[in-house]
Amino acid sequence: MKRIYLDHAATTPLDRSVLSAMRPFFHTKYGNAASIHKFGQEAAEAVEKARISILSKLNAKSDDYQVIFTSGGTESNNFAIKGVAFAAKERSKKNHIIVSAIEHDCILNCSRWLERNGFEVTILPVNEEGFVDPQDVAKAIKKQTLLVSIMHANNEIGTIEPIEEIAKICLENEVYFHSDACQSFTKVPIDLSKNPLDLLTINAHKIYGPKGIGALVIKNGVKIEPLLHGGGQEYGLRSGTLNVPGIVGFGEAVKVIKPSHIKRMKKLRDYLIEGVINSIEDVFLNGPKNHRLCNNANFTFKYVEGESIVLMLNAKGIAVSTGSACSSRSLEPSHVLVAIGRSYEDAHGSIRITLGKDTSKEEIDCTIESLKEVVSKLREIRPIKPCN
Repeated sequence: MKRIYLDHAATTPLDRSVLSAMRPFFHTKYGNAASIHKFGQEAAEAVEKARISILSKLNAKSDDYQVIFTSGGTESNNFAIKGVAFAAKERSKKNHIIVSAIEHDCILNCSRWLERNGFEVTILPVNEEGFVDPQDVAKAIKKQTLLVSIMHANNEIGTIEPIEEIAKICLENEVYFHSDACQSFTKVPIDLSKNPLDLLTINAHKIYGPKGIGALVIKNGVKIEPLLHGGGQEYGLRSGTLNVPGIVGFGEAVKVIKPSHIKRMKKLRDYLIEGVINSIEDVFLNGPKNHRLCNNANFTFKYVEGESIVLMLNAKGIAVSTGSACSSRSLEPSHVLVAIGRSYEDAHGSIRITLGKDTSKEEIDCTIESLKEVVSKLREIRPIKPCN
């Protein structure tokens, strides 16, 4: 059975160029980047080269920003929110944080934890397509506001938020602005020389790099406390022995996705959306038609359960998901779909399909035909119809 992988928002396969770059640092260049001998120097040089590669992709300079390597997006988001919050607790009376209702669970749960520890949190609504209104951000800011955290692109429905406008509002009000860009990095341009973001979360495994490595990009001058204390690695902000192979892979992965890939994924995404909408009854797209990630399509199929669709497609060798990979085993409806106004029933009937740079038209055709068959069969054997 040929397998079709359409869950690239959950993770991507390691690109061969990335594997090739990483390989020596597992075997022959295995030094600790904190050591001062030749082995350590080799590792340290490779780490700095990766930092430069990442900053270059963001059109940023080391004079303006630091790249602090972490274990991934969840740690970076926690580092940004908690680190800024506790730095402010020591230095000022600011204790108010603003986030959106469709942030990743790690942002929302981190914010709730801070709320239990004396901070005030405002959760902004979004519209039916998942967009945050920048004017809602402006209205929510007050004297005690310390930080606004709005993701760049949503991991479930693909909405690309107006972070440039939000960043300007935050700058005008002397409020830190953080954005989780794990899904958008290298797919949507991020120019830190033009957009005044204070903190940016990115990771490697969504861009054909290794798992277990991410970064928090921090504007110089931002007051932040470390989450991890120890030997003082990463400028004293993230102690622990550096994951050199992972960092090297991250630095290489930022080069993988090309403009031609993005153009092709957009074309296939639109072809997929049109094919599903036109060939299956009682289905609708979640999120915007435009201003969405090039590889993201999220559908609600009425009268069926999304989990059943995922399992039946899996039996045919096709991998999709019901939403965020971090919460796909949860029986709770997607908080993102609920936030954009979907009923619990419709939220449970949704699936996410995310393409990759190597996804083919033949794979999309196969998926559309398989979806038609699966949805039809599920509606026959388990009709979930509204009561008259």
